[in-house]
This record gives sequence, C-alpha cells and structure tokens, in this order.
Amino acid sequence: MRHPTSPASGHSATSSGEPLAAARSRRPGRPVRLRAGRTATGLTAGLTAGLLLAAAAACGGGTTSGGGNGSPKTLTYWASNQGADIAADQRVLKPELAKFEKQTGIKVQLEVVPWTDLLNRILAATTSGQGPDVLNIGNTWSASLQATGGLLPFDAKTMAEVGGAQRFVPAALASAGAKGKDPAAVPLYSTAYGLYYNKKMFADAKLDPPKTWQEMVDDGRKLTRGGVHGIAIEGASIPENVHAAFNIGQMYGADFFTPDGKPQFATPQAVAAIKSYVGLLGTDKVAASGNAEYSANQSINDFATHKAAMLMWQTTTSGFTNLGMKAGEWGVVPIPAPSPAPPGGRPVTSMVGGINLAVFKNTDNHDGALKFVEFMTGDDEQKILNKAYGSLPPVTAAQGDPAFDTPDTRVFKDILASHAAPLPQVPAESQFETAVGTAMKELFADAAAGRPVTDEKIKAKLEAAQQQMAK
Repeated sequence: MRHPTSPASGHSATSSGEPLAAARSRRPGRPVRLRAGRTATGLTAGLTAGLLLAAAAACGGGTTSGGGNGSPKTLTYWASNQGADIAADQRVLKPELAKFEKQTGIKVQLEVVPWTDLLNRILAATTSGQGPDVLNIGNTWSASLQATGGLLPFDAKTMAEVGGAQRFVPAALASAGAKGKDPAAVPLYSTAYGLYYNKKMFADAKLDPPKTWQEMVDDGRKLTRGGVHGIAIEGASIPENVHAAFNIGQMYGADFFTPDGKPQFATPQAVAAIKSYVGLLGTDKVAASGNAEYSANQSINDFATHKAAMLMWQTTTSGFTNLGMKAGEWGVVPIPAPSPAPPGGRPVTSMVGGINLAVFKNTDNHDGALKFVEFMTGDDEQKILNKAYGSLPPVTAAQGDPAFDTPDTRVFKDILASHAAPLPQVPAESQFETAVGTAMKELFADAAAGRPVTDEKIKAKLEAAQQQMAK
C-alpha cells in the first residue's frame, strides 16, 4: 500500500495533487499510506488474530445507523487519506462522486478515514457486521482481510460486472488477495519503487545513473562529502524497511514464506539482501548515521533539499516539489540489482505499492456498490484520480494518457508492468511487516552506533522475528 509515502505503502502526505508516497508519512507505511504502503505495518500480531477471529463473526457491509444505505440510491464509502489532509481528499473526490450520482442516481456518502484509524475501523466493521458498502484498503492488507470472509470476492461474474480482470495491470491485480483465490478487491491506485538521483550532483561528478548495486555504492562514496551523503534512507521506518527487504530480497531470490504460507525469514538470501541494505549506512557509509532514526519521510526531505544525492522511493512528484525542488532536477531509474545476479535472483526491483477498492460482503446495495467500483476504475476516472494523487493507474488503458507519459512515469510504468511483485499475499503478511521491519530498525541502530552487522547477527534477528509469528 504507501507507504502514506509515501508507496503506500507508501512506504508521506500529499496535497490534492501530491503523490501517495508523500502522503504516507503519516503513513503506515508510515502506515505510510498506500505505502500502500506505505502499508499496513501497524497490524500487530494481536490485530492479525482479530482479523482471523472476525471470520467467525458476522462480516461485511451494511450500514451503521447513520449510514443511510438501506436505500439502493445511497452508498457509503470509506476512502483512505491519500492527500495532505482530509480536506484535500474531499476536494479531489467530491466532484467525482457528484458525477457518479448524476450518472446513476446513487448518492455516495463519503468519509475519508485517516491511515492511523483505517485498519481498526475495518476490523471493527467486520466483527460487528456494520460498515460501509465500499472501502479503500492498503493492498498489502488484501490477504489478511480476505481471510476474515468480510469482503466480497471478485469471482469471474463479479469481475465481469466491473469491466473484467483483463483491464488491470497483472502485477497490481496480484496484490488483491491470496494466490489461487478470487481477488478480495480490485486495484485503484498503484505505485512502484525506483532510485531517484539528483541530476546536477551526478553531472558535476561526471557520473551516470547506476545500473548495478555496486555502481550505486561507488557513486554514493564519490558523492558523500561536505555534508552531503550519497543516499538517504528511512532506517527507523518499519514499512520502508520491509519494502526494502522485499525489493532487494527478490534480487537475491529470497522468499519470506513457503508456498503453503509458513514463515521462513532467516534464509541466506534474505540475510544477504538485508545486509546490503543496512550496509549502505554501516559498512559503505554512503548514508548518514542519523538516517537510522528516520521514520517520517525525513529521507525525502534530505533528497529534496540536496543533502543526499539518491533516494529509493515510491512514485512521487509533489513529494519533491512541495519541498522546493523543480521539475527536471531529478531523474529516476530502477533500483539497481547486484551484478552478477545471485543464484535464484529474480528480475524484480519493486514491490507493487498501492490502494485497492473493496466491497463489504453483506452490503445492502450490492448492485450499486459494483457500479461504483466500475466507475472508480473506469478509464476516465482512473486518469483523473491518479493524476490528482501522483500515482499510476493500475488500469492499463488509462496509462496512455499524456499525464502518465513523462520520463519518470515511463520508468515506473515499465517497473510495474515487468519488474514488480506483490508483497506476500498471506494472512500473516502484516505480522511479517511488523516483525521484520522492527528487526531491521534494530540492525540500523547497531550500524549507526558502530557495532558490526554480521551475517550471524542478521540471521539471529530474523529468527527472532519469525518466532514472534507463533505468538
């Protein structure tokens, strides 16, 4: 989801036109929003247990006493806070909801829910059976919420009612629920991770954008001088840590869960990936030691204010311009992979970040809810909404709009289409984020304090994180 980011989860707050990534600072992710994230990393083991227990309860839609959706002419919609604040989201969404009402005669009662409240609100709704008709969820929550049974499955018939699965970018749709099951939602906003770089700093140093991880480290060393560091990272951000572990882990061939959903955090591939990431601060010293305490998008501020030459981040534009950068001052390339590729490594450089749109299973207005999903994921609305939030449309046809044909968006569209994968779509995914993200936060603290971060220490931290999954 973004983080807000943002990504996004997240993986920063955005203005009405700001990218999801920036919005996530709040975000889950950190929850950064969306970070898709910025993400649902605030879901603790106890909450995950609540998700699963909720499956036995009356799940899903309907309305609260004030919801007013007993009538087929009314819908309730919980939108996630994607913009700089709730008012910004209302400015973006209300004209579009009025358009939907004019087309269908169905009035949508909108509530923009802060990321800090959204997951708890959803859990309470699935337990009580009283909730909205339609709602946004961070895409990394999909399998966890799917396991409650509270969301309407998008089987072939239901998917056809909203235009068909073929309309969506496959990687984005893969983030909508567990493999082998009907999706629990459909994609609404998408983001991906890339490596942003400061064009002037690279030109002054006569450097080209890095194509390999080692080139990135070497460039970072050359650019680290006079109060400027080669790269900025968010070492205390649980979602950002997990996103990096997944992104880099894919390059090393790491799988954090077995095919049947059992955690396996401490694999050699995962250890190697995390070591390379924490090493940017510890051994390579291309990130400032203070980055170990960053958790609220300080790294995006360092990049935008020219204190760092590179930044791994989810799709964003306003995240930089709101902090004073001018368009054209930065470029973006895929996160560089190790070279040669490790045995078993995959051509994946990014998680699929974003927000999905779900329907409560026991909505009182099934047909109206699906009409609303069809509207929100229609080509025209996808262009309007994703322009406003600085995200990428997960609907393929909408990506042809000129707004999504900039140098940055061309890079991110290619990453999303060919080099992105969803975070593990398992019910325990959110516990995984919390456990592994916290372990990495502790490793960054060790690195900042000058304590060696060895393979053995990383493995021990990951083993301890895995043990927490059983509690």
